Amino acid sequence: MASQPSLFISHGAPDLVLQDIPASNFLRALGRHLPRPRAVVVASAHWTGAGIEVGGDPRPDTIHDFGGFAPELHRMRYPAPGDPALAARVVDALAAAGLPARTSARGLDHGVWVPLALLFPGAEVPVVPLSVQPGLDGAHHLAVGRALAGLRDEGVLVVGSGAATHNLGELMPGVEQAPSWVADFDDWAVARAGAGDGAALADWQRQGPQARRNHPTPEHWLPLLVAQGAGGGAPGRLLHRSTTWGVLRMTMLGFGGGLDAEVLP
Repeated sequence: MASQPSLFISHGAPDLVLQDIPASNFLRALGRHLPRPRAVVVASAHWTGAGIEVGGDPRPDTIHDFGGFAPELHRMRYPAPGDPALAARVVDALAAAGLPARTSARGLDHGVWVPLALLFPGAEVPVVPLSVQPGLDGAHHLAVGRALAGLRDEGVLVVGSGAATHNLGELMPGVEQAPSWVADFDDWAVARAGAGDGAALADWQRQGPQARRNHPTPEHWLPLLVAQGAGGGAPGRLLHRSTTWGVLRMTMLGFGGGLDAEVLP
């Protein structure tokens, strides 16, 4: 089975899956071109806690952890199977790296199922969700990713689902051009990822321009660190960049193998 990349996906608002915008269209096309994984491990910004948890439910529910969107979105289900054996392997890999973790009967929050419904609309690929720990630092999340890097050679796609920028307090409805404070931070992140500079990405709150304004809380940034770590230190490739709501940069990055030109849309 072909080696898989790791991906960082900015998942935007939950209704991304219903939209016809550059970010959603890119993910639909990417799913048609990627080598089909045997399973997906997704570190989601919407599963947070003090310790590492790994979803081991064989039939995970679709979690609608949002409100105020179209009834169609609330009716959607993403009935992908889980993979308890893979979840146990993830726990073992983390433990071997000195990172205690446990399995949990967790469903798929919208940070997991919304991008996967665009990538793999048939819901046929098994999914294992993974939590992030906002109380722990960037180096911890890089280490989580590194512990999972070997799974890629077994056909497992590792995804960090978060946001390149995520200040919901300054949303600009209908605006598709990022203000300079958003663009500057995103440009810094893409440059550091492209240089394979995981240390700088982990130190984002100190090194990133206007980092705190772009991420008042850290949970949407941490999946990028997991994806970078899972890439094994490979330079990050910019796959897509667009903007919604002015301050939500929909940047997508790929790390490691499986992203040759012929498999990209």
